[in-house]
Amino acid sequence: MKDWPAILGLPLWFWLFVAPVALAAFLFFSRRRLLPVLSRVWAVLDRVYLVSGVFAAVCMVCILLVIAVQMIARWTGFTFEGSTEFAGYAMAATSFFALAHAFGRGAHIRVSIFLNINDFTKRWLDGFALLVAAVTATYFARYAVKTNFISEMLNDRTQGQDQIPEFVVTWLALLATSPADWPALFERSTGGWIYTPVWVPQIVMSAGTILLALCLWDHFIRLVVTGRSAIKKEKVE
Repeated sequence: MKDWPAILGLPLWFWLFVAPVALAAFLFFSRRRLLPVLSRVWAVLDRVYLVSGVFAAVCMVCILLVIAVQMIARWTGFTFEGSTEFAGYAMAATSFFALAHAFGRGAHIRVSIFLNINDFTKRWLDGFALLVAAVTATYFARYAVKTNFISEMLNDRTQGQDQIPEFVVTWLALLATSPADWPALFERSTGGWIYTPVWVPQIVMSAGTILLALCLWDHFIRLVVTGRSAIKKEKVE
């Protein structure tokens, strides 16, 4: 972890791994006083996961639309360049944005044979599994974000024929630049179409893994504070 920069004098790994565990311990000892506040926070987070699931569903519909337009283009002799790449981007968005919502709904595969022994074993094993999963997802999210910056630094572009308006790239770049650099970004923008920078579709991977890591830490803290997992069980009819 030598390449993990310091924030406020402490390395990034402290904020990503140690701080959430310390927060869980603090909330455990203060749960009676802070439970009303935590209930509101958890309600907001549940809505965030729901929105991410809805967005994933919209992206799935986008895959269908791209395929339909591609079929019509073939019948009419119209060229739809980059259709395969756009469908792939939508598929990636569907997969990554659905992770957090699917986890809360119990749609992820979980081996629960040892969780059914007794309540004591279930609580500790579930907590251990959530902690390991949260650390793993956080580690993945950190390097997913780093991949975005590396792709932008190398000016890596798509190998296909897909192009997007340059102003879309400019507006997305605002999220990772200082406000002082914004005028220079707009000056360099020509307003034309450019081949898709790889970091643009990679954003969905970063956002999805960040949401998953947040969801896992959230459910770990809920288990520590309330003693019960907030993961819903799927109903099999």
